[in-house]
Amino acid sequence: MKRFEGFEHGINLGGWLSQCDYSKERYDKFITEEDIRTIASWGLDHIRLPIDYNLVETEDGSCIEEGFAYIDKAVEWCDKAGLNLIIDLHKTYGYSFDHLVNEAGFFENRDYQERFFRLWETLAKRYGNRPSSIAFELLNEVTKKEYCETWNSIASECVKRIRMTAPEVKILLGGYYNNCIEAIVDLDMPYDENIVYNFHFYEPLIFTHQGAFWVKGMDTSFRIAIDAPYSELDRCSKEQFEQASLSLDGFDPDANLSMEYFEKSFSEAVKICEERGTALYCGEYGVIEQADPKEILKWYQMISAAFDKYGIGRASWTYKEMDFGLTDGCLASVKDEIVRLL
Repeated sequence: MKRFEGFEHGINLGGWLSQCDYSKERYDKFITEEDIRTIASWGLDHIRLPIDYNLVETEDGSCIEEGFAYIDKAVEWCDKAGLNLIIDLHKTYGYSFDHLVNEAGFFENRDYQERFFRLWETLAKRYGNRPSSIAFELLNEVTKKEYCETWNSIASECVKRIRMTAPEVKILLGGYYNNCIEAIVDLDMPYDENIVYNFHFYEPLIFTHQGAFWVKGMDTSFRIAIDAPYSELDRCSKEQFEQASLSLDGFDPDANLSMEYFEKSFSEAVKICEERGTALYCGEYGVIEQADPKEILKWYQMISAAFDKYGIGRASWTYKEMDFGLTDGCLASVKDEIVRLL
């Protein structure tokens, strides 16, 4: 399978320029150049940088130059540290993967879509002339499957607009169900050779999101071990939450989670990418800090082995805080071992 060269081992900077209070203090202090140097010292090759539209746009769509200055700073710091960068639009006007954010209407409103195109045209003019070190991710986590056809159409038009000023920049595309790997098959054929198919992987969700307060139906006191048999993982999944999760069918119900689960989960998407001549990239994966640190390490060992087997580039979620922070004290006992697996 085609490799996403220069973007094979990375980490997210969640909570800095996205999913935050949008205060100057947050922008100035949450991530510093020292953090970028730390990430480079881990031997990683890139950072995925989530940004929200309101970092760089006012409510009426005018540019906020001070917001673009923070992206400029990230680019500068990554250059100095020898890291590549993915600019990920985590929230656009009228859409967020998080229903609590109260952004709606994007998939039905052509004016909102045009605003999305204009923002990407602006980003392409500013950052699209460095295709070996900067890549673009059009939109984080489309949710509903019924958006599929509309999203393919929007993405195609957006790629065309970007290509007018950035003909070689790599563009990442993910599908419905929050970039579920099963949605890869329903993405349009790649526009050109510089399209990368993108997915997120937090499976089995019952383990990686145990006790998560934002998961509908989840008991926040619920905990489960990584060596729970498939039958228990499946039973607890059905009891604890309502949202879609990858099927646990086809595995021995008495067997424990293993690398085989991840290999099987990735295999169809790998085949599709081989047939279409695209690279495959996992933009987010990780385990909530409520899980036992030693078990989090075991999960990383299994998924990383599968990534390596297929040559899938990836960026762990996330560097700091956001309930998944690798540098937070609760993971101190296993952090160094996890970092070597990223």
